[in-house]
Amino acid sequence: MPNIVPNKNNYRTLLSYQKAESIYDITFFFTSNFLEKGNRTIDQMVQAARSGKQNIVEGYGAGATSKETELKLMDVAKNSLKELLCDYEDYLRVRNLRQWESDSKEFVKAQQLGKEHNESAFWRELIRTRNAETVANLAIILLNQCDYLLYRYIQKISERFVNEGGFREKLTYQRKIARNSK
Repeated sequence: MPNIVPNKNNYRTLLSYQKAESIYDITFFFTSNFLEKGNRTIDQMVQAARSGKQNIVEGYGAGATSKETELKLMDVAKNSLKELLCDYEDYLRVRNLRQWESDSKEFVKAQQLGKEHNESAFWRELIRTRNAETVANLAIILLNQCDYLLYRYIQKISERFVNEGGFREKLTYQRKIARNSK
């Protein structure tokens, strides 16, 4: 009998999770160092970063038995990170700081770093001596990359569900096979 319930416990291999973990670490650093203590935005930003990361974990695990739940939780992760993206953009805008244009040398270099490095230790070291404008822009770039990865993941899971069916269908099919073989 085929394994109907796949082992879905290695969420750390997902690039979207790795990026989300880096985003969480950057956000924790950013809010601790560049926002005034007691500012409600600190909790909101950290919670949005955490929600993005944790919903990837939960969604990936739930995918073993429910593609619908997996899709919903990945969408929650995506939207939590969108909220965080808006917070970083707001931070730059209201303080008259520059958001890097897509053709700027900083943007191009940071985007390449984002493609090459998904480990949070790399980003924690990189931001340690950077100013608020730079850290916010790095977060924005990683958030956009993570958004794209989650979009692709959601598309892939949706296509797989349409082509292969869900857990209940597979379970019913295996039950019919078992009954017919008796």
